[in-house]
Amino acid sequence: MAVTFSWITESVREILQISGLSLQSFLVFCVAFIFACFLLKRRGNLPPYPAGRVPVLGHLLALGRAPHLKLTAWRRQYGDVFTVRMGMEDVVVLNGYTVVKDALVTRSDLFASRPPNHLFDAMVDCGKDISAGRWGTSFKQRKRFATTVLKTLGMKIGAGSMEEKTQEEASSLRNRIAEYNEEPFDITHDVTAAVANVICSLVMGTRYDCRDETFRKLSEAVAKTVAENGAGQIISVFPLLRFVPIVNRAGINALEEVSKVQKVLREEISRHRENLDRKNPRDFFDFCLLEVEKQEKVEGLTEEHVLYIAQDVFFAGIDTTSNTLLWGLLYMALNYDIQNKVQQELDAIVGESLLTLSHRSQLPYVNACLLEVMRIRTIIPFALPHTTTETVKVREYDIPKGTQVLPNLYSLHMDPVYWPDPDRFDPERFLDAEGNVINKPESFMPFGGGRRTCLAEQLARMELFLFFSTLLQSFTFRTPEGAPPPNTDGVFGLTLPPHPFKLCAIPR
Repeated sequence: MAVTFSWITESVREILQISGLSLQSFLVFCVAFIFACFLLKRRGNLPPYPAGRVPVLGHLLALGRAPHLKLTAWRRQYGDVFTVRMGMEDVVVLNGYTVVKDALVTRSDLFASRPPNHLFDAMVDCGKDISAGRWGTSFKQRKRFATTVLKTLGMKIGAGSMEEKTQEEASSLRNRIAEYNEEPFDITHDVTAAVANVICSLVMGTRYDCRDETFRKLSEAVAKTVAENGAGQIISVFPLLRFVPIVNRAGINALEEVSKVQKVLREEISRHRENLDRKNPRDFFDFCLLEVEKQEKVEGLTEEHVLYIAQDVFFAGIDTTSNTLLWGLLYMALNYDIQNKVQQELDAIVGESLLTLSHRSQLPYVNACLLEVMRIRTIIPFALPHTTTETVKVREYDIPKGTQVLPNLYSLHMDPVYWPDPDRFDPERFLDAEGNVINKPESFMPFGGGRRTCLAEQLARMELFLFFSTLLQSFTFRTPEGAPPPNTDGVFGLTLPPHPFKLCAIPR
């Protein structure tokens, strides 16, 4: 080994002497040569790059602060399928209903895995959850089991049902809003707390008082984790930056906040284990701990898996539902005539009675409003990144196995071919000629689709209906008099929440 190293050293010295290069120049030349070879290596038959790609950064600068808008604009120039360079990695972007449906639904298995992501993987121990889990038998078993449990809990009727718990939270939220006495207020915290309590009841059978310190910290940690995770995704593009404390501040903060959520969940798992009623499972943790003991449906399921799966339910269930509800109330305040139609329908069908899920089929305009909210402001514009499980052909292009794929759901929901004048808020889009709701229109996939569709879609739809309808049954929402119009662009991150805004709630 020593002889070989000596020979290499002498050879380098001879080359430097012959060429007249300094050691520093030689090293720069080597780095430049390797870098050039990497950039010029054969790409195969990948889709084309849009303009704006630069060395090292790729398209990051061109994408700007609203990449969902930029990618949708590029679709008009480059077509439904193109490649963006994220740092040193090629990412294939799918736009439009035909291509996205083909990938996520028709050929779901071929696009069903997840790419490595430093922050996500650190939060869930490299895919022991469902959202970030890699494609395979273990993932499929976990997804199938969790979906069944959530459906079982959601289908329960009567005392202790999720409908009853959501009604309780909606009533509590209504009472808190009434305390503002028609004065302008930021409804974000109240809505988030109400939705979080539904998830707490579902997962661990616990309802917190909104002033409870543990509950407050838990809700704040969920919100901060989502925000910091979005800001820290530069570390997943350039993983080496995680060793630079200033650059990685958002990533460090995200991991600190998620550890607070995990602490609460671990304590609840321990409490459930000590008081487990094997004949009468009450909540998500009970069902999961029974499966850990039996190992009947999910081979190798551990309490760590349960922790990370429950964490998925928390983050997905709280952030997306609360922000969709916030958008709904904001658009009601900005469209008084539409809000009035919603209230007229509620008055005619429900009156002053307790709103229930049985009313949903009788309230087509209410349902259409919620669908239009989910269309016009797609909460997760790109779903979560997918990865091909084998080499696959999309249109005339060849996408290698292991390629990261980004489904641009925003492009579906703002496509003027399916949604004329897409920036206009119009619930009538979701009603047919007879006034019935069009529940499954084309170019509409707010919860994704196929193997990676949202785990708790049915729960989210139930919550949105009960919260939204209860609040519109009780209040008329308006923007504060004299205040500038609220910004409806949204704040791009992992999700697309509205900018902070204030409303006035006028009792009806």
